[in-house]
Amino acid sequence: MLLVTPAVAKHHHRQKRHLPPASQSAAPAPEMPVATPVPGSRPQDMENGADKSRQDKSRLDSNDDFLNQEKSHPKWDAHPPRSKGARSEPRTESEAETPDVVPTPPQKPTELEPEPPETAPQPPEKPAQPAEEKMLSDPRSADMPADKMPPEETACRERLKALGVEFEEHKAEHDAQIGCSIPYPVVIRTLGKSIGISSGTELNCPMAEAAARFMADVVQPTAKAELGADLKSINQTSAFVCRPRHGTRKLSEHAFGNALDIASFTLSDGRKIEIGPAPPEKDAKFLNAVRKAACGPFKTVLGPGADPDHALHFHLDLEPRRHGGTFCQ
Repeated sequence: MLLVTPAVAKHHHRQKRHLPPASQSAAPAPEMPVATPVPGSRPQDMENGADKSRQDKSRLDSNDDFLNQEKSHPKWDAHPPRSKGARSEPRTESEAETPDVVPTPPQKPTELEPEPPETAPQPPEKPAQPAEEKMLSDPRSADMPADKMPPEETACRERLKALGVEFEEHKAEHDAQIGCSIPYPVVIRTLGKSIGISSGTELNCPMAEAAARFMADVVQPTAKAELGADLKSINQTSAFVCRPRHGTRKLSEHAFGNALDIASFTLSDGRKIEIGPAPPEKDAKFLNAVRKAACGPFKTVLGPGADPDHALHFHLDLEPRRHGGTFCQ
């Protein structure tokens, strides 16, 4: 054990000569870089056989120092270059490196629901509707039936009977709120011995008499002359109706049973002569003659062309006017 070869003694003497004195603190030895592990063989390399493994091993041994130098360079830490002698092979999808942790997308911030208001908004209040305007006063609105029928009403009924008008008495009509009033109404079923009228024709007695006389004295002979047939009946569309005039605050003459609207005339041969803006020529001649003759016996005569409300009928009434005047249009 005490024998020392000359070569070992010489090496030991050289190292001992360069050691620093004990009084001086030894400087720390520089740390050697940790060797970078060489990646293992891929699955496809193992499948190529023993010959290829030996060739690759000799090639890797020859380039081992070069690779160690490249991997220790700071610029190549992230992307180490390949050696010139290394063979480039296409990477397959199975070679793609999968990160250890898949990054999770940031969560969408929770949307805050709007807080309901303490008091729910109320819809704006509707403006107050103006009070319904009252009808203009008419002295006839105050007419009320007496305990005994007046003599003029009795005489009127006697004249209706003489004309062959069939009628019946009806209870008084009165509406204090609107102003409608017929103290002694009658409901007529015919306008003479041979002239009928549609049901529900309620009028005051003077208007019923005027209509009966007009049909017997004017319309009947005109129909015979112009159309060659007798007048059989008339189709009325309005008699007593408790309402104002259209678009006004004035009561209609219908509100007093003092008006009659006629839509058509029916002849004994079955023909119907309808009132309208453009009747056939023969019918138009008959209707124009009747309309012209009505202005006089009646104080108001309206029909097609007067206004849209009277486009399809004749309006006849006995509205009292100053000096007995008429309004025909």
